Amino acid sequence: MPRTRSYLVGAGVVAAAALLGVVSYTATKPAGPGSSSSSSSVAETSADPQDGVYPELEKYARRDAGDPLAVGRADAPVVLIEYADFKCGYCAKFARDTEPALIEKYVDEGTLRIEWRNFPIFGEESEAAARASWAAGRQGRFWQFHKAAYAQGAKEKGFGKERLTELAREAGVADLGRFTRDSDSDAARQAVREDQEQGYSLGATSTPSFLINGRPIAGAQPMETFTSAIDAAAGAKAAAKNGTRDGKQDGQRDGTDATRGEQQDGTGR
Repeated sequence: MPRTRSYLVGAGVVAAAALLGVVSYTATKPAGPGSSSSSSSVAETSADPQDGVYPELEKYARRDAGDPLAVGRADAPVVLIEYADFKCGYCAKFARDTEPALIEKYVDEGTLRIEWRNFPIFGEESEAAARASWAAGRQGRFWQFHKAAYAQGAKEKGFGKERLTELAREAGVADLGRFTRDSDSDAARQAVREDQEQGYSLGATSTPSFLINGRPIAGAQPMETFTSAIDAAAGAKAAAKNGTRDGKQDGQRDGTDATRGEQQDGTGR
């Protein structure tokens, strides 16, 4: 029997799920006549960089160094988790316009790790594309498949079986026979199901949805939304690390000074 993971890890998850669920649709729907072109986001700016952050949600990050569906150091201070569908136009926009810039600005210098979660919500072709991406990852070509599937005009060609094989070939998947078998395997279905369960437990109802160190973000937001959240998360991690280090040093220093004082008092007598 397949093992199902439980992702509801605390009250903060429930609160975040409710919050993300409320804005998830409005953050990704097209702007209608007379409506504002800016979409709503959970990552609103605040005087407190920890506003809107749910520490329990940091546990959703896998930080598996061997994860082929992730990019960046496993010990990076900030983890961005993306829940996305290959048939989602807004996901494609993020993949083409925002993600490469985040990789150049933050991943390459070690601050950020990006972890992908398959979150197919648009039917059978979405499911098939999700499994195919996982299968490409089994041969170390997930991100190449990701790029091909999100290329301009790729979505319009659909994700039928032949098309997925074509995308795998374009992504440089070496063994197409294995790719087909892996795509249709129970392991692929289980992997996609676990990603979906994680997204649904968070309250995501549309794509893309994100977590940045426990901060939910809904929709393909402007670059500034992501940089603000990443900078705040990195700053919080640095402050916590320095605070711990300073506290330890102060404690050690106080202990040393006290010992020295006792030694001096003993000598003076």
